[in-house]
Amino acid sequence: MSKRRKTYTKEFREGAVDLMRNSDQPLSQIARELGVSVASLRNGKKQFLVASGAMADGAVGDDGQPGASAKELWDENQKLRRENAHLKRQREILKKAASILAEDPQLGMQ
Repeated sequence: MSKRRKTYTKEFREGAVDLMRNSDQPLSQIARELGVSVASLRNGKKQFLVASGAMADGAVGDDGQPGASAKELWDENQKLRRENAHLKRQREILKKAASILAEDPQLGMQ
């Protein structure tokens, strides 16, 4: 008697991968809840990353799993740091402007 291999729909696999990526739960708990093996989830994630082009050859993310290359992560980090600094400067300017506009105009004319 041969063991029949389970097959899952594309939607189920995509949903499982999305759940893995957006959940704080451990992989083993997600697998239990979905009724699949941990290996099936890992394989599904790998297939999704390859199909979506998110995984470069030999690239490893900060968690040791295949993902974006270190250079891509570095570049994105630098871009986000610059943007964050710019937004902080804008916020400080707006705070100063708001405090000036909130002053009573009659007080300055006495």
